[in-house]
Amino acid sequence: MGGEKKCIALISGGIDSPVAIARMLKDGWHMQCVHFSLEELTGSAPEEKSVASLNHLMTLDNEIGKMAKQQIEPNLIIVPVAEQAAKFTEKWAHTEYFIHLKRMFHKLGELIGNEYGATHLLTGENLGQVSSQTLGNMGAIEEMCSLIPLRPLLGFDKRHIIDMARLLGTYRLSMAVEVCDALGPNKPTTVANKEWLELSEERAGGMENLVHQALEKQYSVELLQN
Repeated sequence: MGGEKKCIALISGGIDSPVAIARMLKDGWHMQCVHFSLEELTGSAPEEKSVASLNHLMTLDNEIGKMAKQQIEPNLIIVPVAEQAAKFTEKWAHTEYFIHLKRMFHKLGELIGNEYGATHLLTGENLGQVSSQTLGNMGAIEEMCSLIPLRPLLGFDKRHIIDMARLLGTYRLSMAVEVCDALGPNKPTTVANKEWLELSEERAGGMENLVHQALEKQYSVELLQN
């Protein structure tokens, strides 16, 4: 690539995101980090963990810390999405809930990325780990975003990712009860039907409308504030 490598980095507050970010820092990527908040349902813990992990990376006394300070934008963009997520708990969309959520996240990432001048979207996705990360669903999610995907953890075993998180010092910061699936179904779809996804999203108000409503409530948190 010619010029500066810029991406939008999605950070959830979980174990994977900081590891993915650290790996792409080493590859020279500059990034704007974004967190999609379900605080009305989950509380503030995911946002707090995201901030803590980024602050940790930026204060490491090593090469990664130096790169983090130089390559990570000094603010975390927070986009509240609880209101939009709730629309996909209806019986006609619930089994695809996680897929709809990721499609919304990727569309939001695209819009934020266009403002930032990003060419890529960075995620901590790990193939087959959960319903939205099966091979059968990733294509349906990816099509929502014109930014090229960066998935540095895609083929890693979860135990290896945990080991990397421990080495980085982010593992303990990411540990807590997982609440990101608070509205999720008991038996999520593992192979999405594109036509049904699009019909459900129209029924929920249209994905374009949903993402623009969410963006109206976005705010930023300064990093290295503690």
